[in-house]
Amino acid sequence: MERIVAAALRIVDEEGAEALSMRTLAQRLGSGTATLYRHFDNRAALVAHVVDRVFGAVQLNREELVAMGWQQALRTVAHTMFDALGCHRDAARLMVEQIPMGPNAMALRENCIAVLLDSGFPPRVAAHAYATLARYVLGFAIQTNGHGGTGQLDAAQMPAVFRSVDQSLFPATLAVAGSLPVPIEDEFSFGLELLLSGLVQLHDDV
Repeated sequence: MERIVAAALRIVDEEGAEALSMRTLAQRLGSGTATLYRHFDNRAALVAHVVDRVFGAVQLNREELVAMGWQQALRTVAHTMFDALGCHRDAARLMVEQIPMGPNAMALRENCIAVLLDSGFPPRVAAHAYATLARYVLGFAIQTNGHGGTGQLDAAQMPAVFRSVDQSLFPATLAVAGSLPVPIEDEFSFGLELLLSGLVQLHDDV
């Protein structure tokens, strides 16, 4: 099983999420699809195992997270998840197909929600907080590792872009041109801090 899932993840890394199928995996392993179906009912079951293998890289236990305090715990989880997905070119796209429910993903979700509940967040807010955090990380991971790169202009391209438009129409953008483009890692950290600030307000209002 371990060898099969590892091979499936390599296909995703090398060829993209859409390339992963029972047939391509069988070819990669030099076996027949019948062999794979003895382990996985369908592609969705295979994807679930591949996704959970990625989550296995997020090694954070509850005691560690509790000791950090809830804000640092969520910050650490978000950055660790982002880094784990960053190690695999297209794995984030697999997570769009289904909610991760493997043992590694469930353990991470359980530990994060437990920290939030222990810190005084009501159950509904704790559930929404983790779901929002996970979706936030996933969205940035897709932009970073998906096809076409980050979708951002290289810094060297920015002057040429501004010369090609009527600058009088975009004075505010021109005023911040020296700070553009914002590296996607900086965008991620900045947005994460905004998310955490909002949760602080919710926590204080409880």
